[in-house]
Amino acid sequence: MTTIRDVAELAQVSVATVSRVLNHHSSVSNKARVAVESAMAQLNYQPNANAQALAVQSTDTIGVVVTDVTDPFFAILVKAVDHVAEEYNKTILIGIGYHHADKERKAIDTLLRKRCGSMVVHSKALSDDELRQYLSQHEGMVIINRVIKGFEHRCVSLDNRQGTYLATEMLIQHGHQHIAYIGSNHKILDEFERESGYLQALKAHNLPVLDQSMVHHTPDFEGGEKAMIDLLSYNKNLTAIVAYNDSMAAGAISVLHENNIAVPSQCSIIGFDDMPIARYLIPKLTTIRYPIDLMANYAAKLALSLAHKEIKPPPFIQFNPTLVRRFSVEAYR
Repeated sequence: MTTIRDVAELAQVSVATVSRVLNHHSSVSNKARVAVESAMAQLNYQPNANAQALAVQSTDTIGVVVTDVTDPFFAILVKAVDHVAEEYNKTILIGIGYHHADKERKAIDTLLRKRCGSMVVHSKALSDDELRQYLSQHEGMVIINRVIKGFEHRCVSLDNRQGTYLATEMLIQHGHQHIAYIGSNHKILDEFERESGYLQALKAHNLPVLDQSMVHHTPDFEGGEKAMIDLLSYNKNLTAIVAYNDSMAAGAISVLHENNIAVPSQCSIIGFDDMPIARYLIPKLTTIRYPIDLMANYAAKLALSLAHKEIKPPPFIQFNPTLVRRFSVEAYR
């Protein structure tokens, strides 16, 4: 019996291309379409409906693994990938890892069993070695928000260190010398890099790291509240804060308000990510923009280009953080 692989071999194209010809996809070039139709005629190939559906599933689905879809950051990521999927007539399937290695592994394996030809994976719990193994076996997989040695060309990330360096330097330029850092208690590269950027900026401007000026809690509103309470318990002369993300900054601001400490006249604060909440806090939050929408768009197109040789890969882009100035920072007087 003639198979779709026989057609692909005779036409000198991929199985994915044959599937798209069978399903009348507009992304197929005229040359490829003619070659496939000619091969089908020569082989008297009659597509099997079940096999055809299976082939379509393996080429027309983008898998997305994120940490938590209730987090606005990951909602933006998924939305950006979905826009790319719509542009290329694909559908998306979503897996959730919840910062646990077992759940991340299960999410990836489930999407692979569902024959996702392209995948954008946000993994923080799996080891580099395990992700390296996945990448070596599945050419349509791209890692976002992390860099795996040996697969740098299939990783999309941000310079987190530069982001908190910019934030801390801005505060220093506004005359602040007693600057605290509110960090995440998740042992992930993002936290290490952001804390490192804060420390590098202090060192570059010859400012000491104050005792009890660095605290770590969960990277959410509650964590920001607890971190700010800790800072106030240990310090009475802090004038500025760099937060791991906007959610922690929001929690910290609420505690400052409750303690009659005015933001920014008595204490300035800078967040990270530039999530929608940053524009609606009082005062509106100065923050570091994390272009996750652009990064996810790029990652999805890169994944498609790896899985579908006919789709031209996007040009390489180095993503950088940028400072978004609003009203939560004021010069120290």
